Amino acid sequence: MIRVVVVDDEQLIRAGLRLILEAAEDITVVGEASDGAGALEQVHRLRPDVLLLDVRMPGIDGLTVAPDVIAAGAKVIMLTTFDLDEYVHRALQAGAVGFLLKDTPPRELAAAVRTVAAGNAMLAPTVTRRLISSFAERGPARRDVARQRLAALTARELEIVREVARGHGNAEIARRLTMSEATVKAHVSRALAKLQVANRVQVAILVYDADLL
Repeated sequence: MIRVVVVDDEQLIRAGLRLILEAAEDITVVGEASDGAGALEQVHRLRPDVLLLDVRMPGIDGLTVAPDVIAAGAKVIMLTTFDLDEYVHRALQAGAVGFLLKDTPPRELAAAVRTVAAGNAMLAPTVTRRLISSFAERGPARRDVARQRLAALTARELEIVREVARGHGNAEIARRLTMSEATVKAHVSRALAKLQVANRVQVAILVYDADLL
């Protein structure tokens, strides 16, 4: 069972998210919070697998608390009303592994929670990828630094991380590059280690910063 905590300052939104998620047989909402302080308390007390975290809340907002809840061991999906929110880019850099709009269809919401709980990033092609590419500060200096870091990868690893940045999962990458899913997973793991990043979202940010798409 995937354990989820929902964090939003609007009670109606929290109730709706709980109703959607608990309709899935493999997901349970173990707690709720209305601000960042409550989110951190719930993470320490309940140890959820996934935290759905609103970006903008009174008091301590999601962006401010994201690094702390991630450090405490929760996998974070950011929630927002806006499909282009510059603040979410900072949260992704801090280690959040997904980004959803609050009007995401119920089936996609549950699928995103499963994806993140399984240890993968939720890179929605129409939202997260556009957000990363729109708000990454890709000046010449940043581009050069990103390219220097990516130079540590083999040609095959670079090919694979470019597919990661396009929002493809391991199975899709394996199909596109004609290799086994286990081989793709091994290449991704080695790339994460070489680049010293925590997850696939941070790899994607590097690829976008390097302007390699």
